[in-house]
Parts: sequence; C-alpha cells; structure tokens
Amino acid sequence: QVQLVESGGGLVQAGDSLRLSCAASGRTFSSYAMGWFRQAPGKQREFVVGISRNGGITKFADSVKGRFTISRDNEKNTVYLQMNSLKPEDTAVYYCAADQISLPFVVMASEPSYEYWGQGTQVAVSS
Repeated sequence: QVQLVESGGGLVQAGDSLRLSCAASGRTFSSYAMGWFRQAPGKQREFVVGISRNGGITKFADSVKGRFTISRDNEKNTVYLQMNSLKPEDTAVYYCAADQISLPFVVMASEPSYEYWGQGTQVAVSS
C-alpha cells in the first residue's frame, strides 16, 4: 500500500505558474504509474496528466497540453506537476493517484485504474 500527500496548491493569477508535488510513502514507488486528476466545483473529477513507472511515457488531457508537464523522481518518491500559463478554468482540487496494476509502459486516464489517492490540494486561478 502507498500513501500520497499533495502539496504546492494556492491562489495565483491567470498566466502564472505553479508546481504541485506528490510525495509517496513506501519503498516501491517506481512500481506505480502516477496520475494527476482534478475536480472543479460542480464538476466530475477528470484526468489531467499521467506518467509511467520509469517516467518514459506521459499522457495529457487536451486541455493542458503545452502548458502542464509531469515528472517524477523515483529516488525521492515524488511526482511533480508543473503548471504554466494557468487559466481560471484550471481552478480545481488536484489529486495525485497511483496505479500499480497497469503494465510498465502504460499510462491510464481512467479513475478506476488508480488504486491509491491523495487528499488533494486546492488550486485557484483568478482572472
């Protein structure tokens, strides 16, 4: 089992950047594909970006392509979400999630594929 703790959220203005971190407990972090999801007020949670176990494969939602990047440091048991050119529509609670079951070079975009979830961190972007 793994525990995930997100950090780095906050209130920023449109056009600003923010970096979220997700720290994972346990010794097997490299065996998990990692994903970031978000949930805006009144909306369903949606996939944002994911990264494979070794970091070689990434998948992005169309809404964040070219603005967000994801990276991981398996020695630090941490995955990062760099968010640039933020827009008010990026306002949401951002969740980190871990997927242990999918194949090593696969990144899943569906919630049921992720077994473990963090508590979320709030990101608010003002116009």
